[in-house]
Amino acid sequence: MKKLFLLFIGVLSMPTITAQNLNDAVRYSDGEIQGSARFRALSGAFGALGGDLSAITINPAGSAVFLKSYAAITLGNTNTKNETSYFNGRNSSSNSNFNIQQAGGVFVFQNNSGSPWKTISLAVAYENTKNYEDDWMSNGINTRSIDSYFLNNAQGLRLDEISALPGESTSDAYSEIGSAYGYQNQQAFLGYDSFILEPNTNDDDNTGYTSNIAGGTFNQEYSYAATGYNGKVAFNLGTQYGENVYLGLNLNSHFLNYERSTFLYEQNNNAGSIVNQVGFENNMSVTGSGFSFQLGSIFKLTEEFRVGLSYNSPKWMSIEEQTTQYLETVRDEAGSNVLKVIDPRILNVFEEYKLQTPGKITGSLAYVFGTKGLISFDYSRKDYANTKFKPTSDSYFRAQNAIIENQLTAASTYRVGGEYKLNRFSLRGGYRFEDSPYANGETVGDLNGYSIGLGYNFGNLNLDLTFDQSQQDNNYQLYNSGLVDSAAIDAVQSNVTLTLGFQL
Repeated sequence: MKKLFLLFIGVLSMPTITAQNLNDAVRYSDGEIQGSARFRALSGAFGALGGDLSAITINPAGSAVFLKSYAAITLGNTNTKNETSYFNGRNSSSNSNFNIQQAGGVFVFQNNSGSPWKTISLAVAYENTKNYEDDWMSNGINTRSIDSYFLNNAQGLRLDEISALPGESTSDAYSEIGSAYGYQNQQAFLGYDSFILEPNTNDDDNTGYTSNIAGGTFNQEYSYAATGYNGKVAFNLGTQYGENVYLGLNLNSHFLNYERSTFLYEQNNNAGSIVNQVGFENNMSVTGSGFSFQLGSIFKLTEEFRVGLSYNSPKWMSIEEQTTQYLETVRDEAGSNVLKVIDPRILNVFEEYKLQTPGKITGSLAYVFGTKGLISFDYSRKDYANTKFKPTSDSYFRAQNAIIENQLTAASTYRVGGEYKLNRFSLRGGYRFEDSPYANGETVGDLNGYSIGLGYNFGNLNLDLTFDQSQQDNNYQLYNSGLVDSAAIDAVQSNVTLTLGFQL
C-alpha cells in the first residue's frame, strides 16, 4: 500500500466539503476505557469513588477524595484482533501497539482554618481517550463493481468539467477540477481518465456515462490501515465541603490525530469488459482540537455508601482534513493489456469544519467495606443523535445532521467493578456493557468487556497491573456511494496496562 501523505507536488484547497458523514461523527464522538490500571481493572466504574487520577476524567469531584498529593503514569499495550467476512471471503488480522495511556498529578491543600471547605485540590490529567490503531483486510466475490462509485459521481456532470484540457497534465487537471468544481468532479475525473467511464458523446456538454467494466462477478480485496489517537488534558479543581460532600470542575482541552489508508483491488474476467483490473487507494489525515467542561459531585450518605453525579458537556471540535488518491487500471486494447496510472500527487486540503459531540450524564453508586474492599456501579447516557456538524447553515452539513438524527440514538453504558484487599495486595475485577450508538444496532454493535487486575501498595508508591478485553461487531461500508457493500468485522481488543503511582 502506497504512503502518499508526504509525497505531493501541490496543495489543493477544496472549497466544497463532501467527505464528512455520520460515521466520522461517531468516530470522533465516542471513547474507550483508557487510563490507569486500577481504573481499567474496575472497568471504569469510578464515578462515586474518586481517589484515582483517571477517575477525575469521569467525575471531577474525584480529585477532592485524595488525602495527599499524588502523581502517576500509565503504560499500556493494546492488541486488536479482527475477524472479517466479505461475501464468501474470511480473513483474520491482528495489530499491537504500545503507548502512554495516562499521566498526571493532583496537589492537595488542607484548610486548617476551621472553615467547612476542608480541602482544595488542583490536578492536571492526560488521558488517551481513543486509540485508532487498527488494520484489517477483506476479500470476496461481489456482483457490484467499483465502477458504480465513479458512475454515481459522474452522472449529470458535464464532460468538460471532469476531463483534462488538451496538453494538460494529470496533476494539473486533478488540481484545477477540484478547485473549480469540487471533490465530486475529481472522482468523476479519476473514473473518466482511467477509462472506467465512457461518455455517451464526446461533446463538452455531455452529462451521461456508461462503464467499460461489464457486468458479472468481481474478485475484490479491500485493505484498511489506521493510526492515531483522540486525547484530552483535564485541568481540575476540586474541594471537600464538610465531611461528606465533594465537588469538582474540569476544563478539558481535546486533541485529535487520525490517519487512514484504504486500498481496493478488483479483478474480473467478464465477457465484453474492457477494463479488467482496478486498484484504488484513498488516504486521509485528520487533525483537530476542542474544548469541553465537566461538573461533578460525590456524596457520602454513610461512611460506607457513596453516590456520584457528573455531567460532561458537549465537546466542541475544530477539525481539518486532508486527502490523497491513487488509481490504476488495466484495460484490454486490441488484445494487449495496457496499464493506466493516475497518481496526481496532490494533497486535497478541505476547509476547517466544526463538530459538536453529544453531552453525557453519569450516575454512580459505591459501597466501601472499610479497609477490606469495595463494589462500584456507574450508569452513563449519551444521545448520539445530538451530534452536529457546523455551521448548520451549510446545506451539506444540514443534510448530514438530518441523517444523524434519524440513524443515531441514545446509548447507555453500564459499568460495575470490585476490589478486595489482602494486606498490601489488591485483587480487582469489572464488567462493562455499552449500547450501540446506531438505531439499527448493526452498523456498530453493542460492546461487552471485562477486566481483571491486581495491585501492590509499597507505602508511598503503588504498582498496578490490569488485563481487560472487549468485543464489538461492526459493518464497515466500503464507500459512501456506488460500492456501498460492507465488510462484517468481529473486533476483539485486549489491553495490558501498568501504572506506577507515588505520593508527593
